[in-house]
Amino acid sequence: MITKDKNIQVRILKNRLLYIGVCLLSALTAIPLLAILGEVLIKGWNQLGWSFFTEATPNAYKAMMAAAAGESVPGGIANGIIGTFLMLLLASVVAIPVGIFCGICLSEYRKSWFATVVSYLTDLLQGTPSIIIGIITYIWVVVPMKGYSAFAGSVALFIMMLPLIIRSTEETMKALPETLKEAGLALGGSYWRVMLQVMLPSALGSIFTGILLSISRVVGETAPLMFTALGGAAISWNMARPMSAVPLLIWEFFNDPNLQNLVWGASLFLLTFVLCLNLLAKRLAKKWKI
Repeated sequence: MITKDKNIQVRILKNRLLYIGVCLLSALTAIPLLAILGEVLIKGWNQLGWSFFTEATPNAYKAMMAAAAGESVPGGIANGIIGTFLMLLLASVVAIPVGIFCGICLSEYRKSWFATVVSYLTDLLQGTPSIIIGIITYIWVVVPMKGYSAFAGSVALFIMMLPLIIRSTEETMKALPETLKEAGLALGGSYWRVMLQVMLPSALGSIFTGILLSISRVVGETAPLMFTALGGAAISWNMARPMSAVPLLIWEFFNDPNLQNLVWGASLFLLTFVLCLNLLAKRLAKKWKI
């Protein structure tokens, strides 16, 4: 009896030690994230204002004169915000339908050699470094067009978004019960009508979550846009011309001693945007869980 009680106490002690160890390791992984968020929040909060979101990036001369006079750097990141949303919009308009239909085909014809090849290429594309995608897009788009442009930047973002949307759609469609498709076919619906009007709406929540995650994945990319969109100090709506983006502005601010203070405000905006997308994706995944 004493031996049995002792064994129980040892197991309870091991359980508590393991619980404490897991909590400590979890806290250690959260420390870098909290430190980054705290640093950006403290240094970037005071820069946020109406002018920061509505004015274009100041030039180095204006920033230098403001620093010499002891004033805050004038201007903001409106050109980067507009460029980011325009390039994301164009990339999403193409990547979302292509990725969804490709994911449906991979889930339906998974045993065919064509689906196997496409699935392998999707995994390969998903693991390709972003700077390589930027170089390839430069060769494919920038060189033939004889100039940098926001359109080329959108192509690079489209290539990066595509495998994420394909994978999320494929896995979601595989998770749907086969009886759902069989019921639609039994009622006399054609194959693609059942896929588009029954199966796809049933998986829409998870697919939309994957789309949001793909957008949050590419919105902070800098390397592909350096080779394609290049950047610009003025607010531009012309997709055929060079255009700035928030990640590009952060890089430019970091390399200019007179504009380095703006790094924190731009970083806070980008982190907040990505955080909101991820929280929205998690909420949708929880609400529409298959």
